[in-house]
Amino acid sequence: MGGYKRPIPAKLGQKLKAIREHFNLNREELIARLDCPIPLHRGTISNYEKNLRDPSSIVLLHYARLAKVHIDDLVDDKIDLPFK
Repeated sequence: MGGYKRPIPAKLGQKLKAIREHFNLNREELIARLDCPIPLHRGTISNYEKNLRDPSSIVLLHYARLAKVHIDDLVDDKIDLPFK
């Protein structure tokens, strides 16, 4: 298996934070609302929002479902979320 690490989209963390803030959730409440099969923690969410950690595809899918947006809206820096 290669050691290639995919680049994190520059605006991804900002978008994930915008989703949490749009729903007026703290990180623990967000974790509950995401209902993700992967264990998430407050620090993990913080690292996603700061672009220090790359969320897995399944985590991104759960964010997209919560926000009712297409996953492309999250990972494509050229696309803005329908809310800020």
